[in-house]
Amino acid sequence: MKTRVCCLHSAKDLRVETREVAPPKAGEVRVAVGAGGICGSDLHYYQHGGFGAIRVTQPIILGHEAAGFVKELGEGVTGLKVGDMVALNPSIHCGTCEYCVQGLEMHCTDMIFSGSAMRTPHVQGLYRDQIVLNARQCVPMSGDVSVSEAACSEPLAVCMHARSLAGDLSGKRVLVAGAGPIGVLCAALAKEAGAAQIVVTDLQDMPLSVAREMGATSTINVLTDGDALAAFAQGKGHFDVVFECTGAAPAIAAALAALRPRGVMVQVGMAGDTAVPLSVLVAKEITHRGTFRFHKEFAQAATAISERRIDVRPMISAQMPLDQADAAFELAADRTRAVKVHFVFND
Repeated sequence: MKTRVCCLHSAKDLRVETREVAPPKAGEVRVAVGAGGICGSDLHYYQHGGFGAIRVTQPIILGHEAAGFVKELGEGVTGLKVGDMVALNPSIHCGTCEYCVQGLEMHCTDMIFSGSAMRTPHVQGLYRDQIVLNARQCVPMSGDVSVSEAACSEPLAVCMHARSLAGDLSGKRVLVAGAGPIGVLCAALAKEAGAAQIVVTDLQDMPLSVAREMGATSTINVLTDGDALAAFAQGKGHFDVVFECTGAAPAIAAALAALRPRGVMVQVGMAGDTAVPLSVLVAKEITHRGTFRFHKEFAQAATAISERRIDVRPMISAQMPLDQADAAFELAADRTRAVKVHFVFND
């Protein structure tokens, strides 16, 4: 059997190619991919050939946000049946390293993560019509959600892990810096958790409108109304919790200024070596926590989407066929027009 794949050879050199698909072995499942989201890391690979020290040095099939339908089961697979819609978990932890043994699987020292150039050979990703995966990567969906909604399980899992590090949000005042896919999902999760106030900031109006649909009580365009955010810094700050989803030094500084003493900042956004005003962090006794990937949260995210406790539909800006791959990536990079762009695949 053959499948089309979306393969990056170098920056801006994206090709739709054909590859062979082997039958599933014991413990594996063949899935017809239905939808796949373009993530910020995919954009970095496409635009720049990598990010930081991570570079594309050989052809790589991109994609780590996807869902599809079970087509064939390998020997010994249980809990799945042909026809099931499944969200595809892109991570496979080793289960034996010191962090896996401690229940910190997101820090596995031998993690296999789909569509990643961190290892050589690169780990091939999920942008393809057909794929064979380990059965444990396939999480069944329920309800009447679309396959595109199911493909949002991975970014939602990232945000669920971030929320788990923020503490109880009930009745809290929450700031979300950045209204990209991660930011709007953090807003939705803060709403679900009972936050009293959820303010989302960004440089563009379009993603801020999506943030309001997904749970923000108010939004601020800091490009045109920076004073509105600065006002929250009065009296040593206003917010109890910040989800910093940009990784940009000015946004981090503004968020710290708006955070109350002993507040919590969960750093979701990454941007290499970024300046952080340590004097503010120290003087206000702020807890600044990093967050990385997910583990148990992937299944929790699939359930939350299946039940529409988190409605991801407002963030899906466009669905495009694989043969328009370059156009899809260009649209995904345009934050005046898109929050999340999905590929749709043929059965």
